[in-house]
Amino acid sequence: MAGIGIKLNKIFGKGTITTNLIGFGYSSVVTIAPMFVVIGNILLMSYVLGYDSMRYYDRNLFAATVLYIFIFSLLSSAPYNAVLSRYLSDVIYEETYDDILPCYYTGLLLTICTACLLGIPFCIWEFFVGKVALYYVYTGFCGFIALTLVFYSMLYLSICKDYSKISLFFFTGMIVAFLLSLLFVWGYKMSIGYSMLLALTIGFTVTAIMEMGTIRRYFRRNNNSYKRVLGYFKRYWKLVLINFAYTLGLYIHNFVFWTTDLKMIVVKSFIMAPVYDMATCLAMFTNISATVIFIARVEMYFHERYKLYSEAVTGGRWMDIQNTKNRMFRQLAAEVLNLVRLQFIISVVIYLLMLVFLPRFGFGGMIMQIYPSLAAGYFILFVMYSEIILLYYYNDLDGAVMTSVTFCVLTFLGSCVSVHFPDIWYGAGLIFGSLVAFILAYFRIRWVEKHLDEHIFCRGILFKTKREAMPDPMVFSRKRDGQPETAQQTQ
Repeated sequence: MAGIGIKLNKIFGKGTITTNLIGFGYSSVVTIAPMFVVIGNILLMSYVLGYDSMRYYDRNLFAATVLYIFIFSLLSSAPYNAVLSRYLSDVIYEETYDDILPCYYTGLLLTICTACLLGIPFCIWEFFVGKVALYYVYTGFCGFIALTLVFYSMLYLSICKDYSKISLFFFTGMIVAFLLSLLFVWGYKMSIGYSMLLALTIGFTVTAIMEMGTIRRYFRRNNNSYKRVLGYFKRYWKLVLINFAYTLGLYIHNFVFWTTDLKMIVVKSFIMAPVYDMATCLAMFTNISATVIFIARVEMYFHERYKLYSEAVTGGRWMDIQNTKNRMFRQLAAEVLNLVRLQFIISVVIYLLMLVFLPRFGFGGMIMQIYPSLAAGYFILFVMYSEIILLYYYNDLDGAVMTSVTFCVLTFLGSCVSVHFPDIWYGAGLIFGSLVAFILAYFRIRWVEKHLDEHIFCRGILFKTKREAMPDPMVFSRKRDGQPETAQQTQ
């Protein structure tokens, strides 16, 4: 996340309406643009190739395949990204850049193994039970692995502050996918559904190759210190739990509704709830700007206060430490409140626009009944996640674990209850889990504020601990005539 603050300060520093719009656009490009590029490309291919003219079976199979590719590629890469990000930050701080390639290869192996453990059994089931053609199953699996690699490699480009290249690589990959889809359908007369899936798979592969090539161009030396990377997973296992619990919580309410009467089973393999899933997608888009606002404001304002406090701790007076700490937490509270205020205004405007325009495009009925509660839930969810990031700043992994696990578990339990509610309250489980986790994170930050001095100054060690055989208890011995002197002789 660090790295765009200088650029944003230059843009917003002029204080005009034009520069504010430019700054918001730049923030969007470096944060959420890749997701919109992929979605826009799928919609464009659907419109140009005549997706609506496909058979009902083919449409559902393509939609289910793409849905599963996105969800489970995120779940496959989520457990490891936080630990690897921590390792990379330490390596860059120590300027031991030869340690980065071992980190990349270790994380790559773990991510691919996790993806294969999820994907291969499902593909076998899809082929033998769902009777889906082998070439279609294999293409879907390749697309799943390619997108997993894309999400994984994005971490390293983010650490290198190459946010614009991430968007550029996505844009390039999706242009390749769009052109290939036209070639497959109009040139080779292939089916529309499979052409779109194959084109997306190739586009994701192109994006992954470009990302991996950039990483290899930046870091060319490898000291083969793989053991140190694995040690970080043992040391920071809580980060694995935090990231996985949060990512799972994003979709766990969908999984619950996949078991209700809303579910649709495609080729005896894919289970989904199209109505609820579409409402979830709309609710997420309604509040996705919270990510942009949070990153921009934290980079521009809070990070500077945090840096001043850190400098005071390492070389300032006690009065300077206390003053910078108080300013830092005042800025933290101000940024959370500003995020809530700004995102509330944006969410209300987008919500009203969707209520007016979406029914004209065929989005109505139960989708629009479920949408309001989910929009409220995602509003609280994104604010809650900003608090988790702030807990990361203070190395409070226990607080972040409690927040993410509480969010995931309570969202699951709340969704199990809300399935029995009327349609308009289907999102109550997400609201409940996000709200409780938000309150927990808030009071945890207050606790950190009260105990920050203890955390900073009282958790160090004077002597480095190590494991080895216990030394001999005999420290000194006087000898007489070549023999050790006994205690009685000494007396």
